[in-house]
Amino acid sequence: MRMKPDGSALEIYARGIRNTVGFDWNPADKALWFTDNGRDMLGDEVPPDELDRAPRPGMDFGYPTCHGRNVSDPELGRRRPCSATTPPAVELGPHVAALGMRFYMGKSFPEKYRQGIFIAEHGSWNRSHKIGYRVTFVPIKRPSAGAAAGMDGRPVAQTHNNDDGELRIVIRKLVDNGDDEMVVVNAKTIEHDRDQ
Repeated sequence: MRMKPDGSALEIYARGIRNTVGFDWNPADKALWFTDNGRDMLGDEVPPDELDRAPRPGMDFGYPTCHGRNVSDPELGRRRPCSATTPPAVELGPHVAALGMRFYMGKSFPEKYRQGIFIAEHGSWNRSHKIGYRVTFVPIKRPSAGAAAGMDGRPVAQTHNNDDGELRIVIRKLVDNGDDEMVVVNAKTIEHDRDQ
């Protein structure tokens, strides 16, 4: 939904979105990008979570009839084919619980990270083998997800300071899922984690 700051002119901006938590606007073209968590109970490998791009109002991202690029919902998929919906910009892992996301505009990380997206993957709760529990980096010039840093916990959100370029990540610890901890990732630690 979109509205003016005073609450007037309320309109539906996009449809077919199940559970979006993180969103940001691309500083280059002002397009809205957002994460979307896929539905549960279709198995360990489907559907994928998504990174979506909505450069204009009126787009339909498929839920509840279509998941990801082409996973037709077994119960509702007959209502509308996936070809009638907007596919995600990037399919993330299934059930990774993609939460916060931000464009990185700082200058302390290497050039390859600038204007890309960091996504906090909180981690799966209902898969046989857990996945997520990391921060994923998506380069915008050629979007395909790739892990940036593994975490001992469940990332829930991140922010960065354009002045110092550090990425601050809120981690919900695995032990009790109640105490948050702030982790600071800088150019040295991110390159070290990618080399592991």
